[in-house]
Amino acid sequence: QLQASEGGLVQAGGSLRLSCAASGSIFGINLKGWYRQAPGKQRELVAVFTPSGNTSYLESVKGRFTISRDNSKNRMYLQMNSLKPEDTAVYYCNGGRGTSGYWGQGTLVTVSS
Repeated sequence: QLQASEGGLVQAGGSLRLSCAASGSIFGINLKGWYRQAPGKQRELVAVFTPSGNTSYLESVKGRFTISRDNSKNRMYLQMNSLKPEDTAVYYCNGGRGTSGYWGQGTLVTVSS
């Protein structure tokens, strides 16, 4: 199971850290990245690890969000700083193994102005 931490309500300019953990039969999968879906919009890629192990970010979050992972614990994180109201969305973590892909349950982040 891919389990994301609780999101929450935060004021604009604030910070929040999301975590994602793989457990059970999918422990050890490759944790790949974070996506988000705002109301009425399509899901978009927020931050991801490239196949070479580098990171890539949505342009609008560059310099504010940081993706990281702890492979020994099979956990992945998204540190979000200087949050803006337009960051309000349901955030999903994503991982995979072979041809199988996995999604976390989605966690709501609401940024108030």
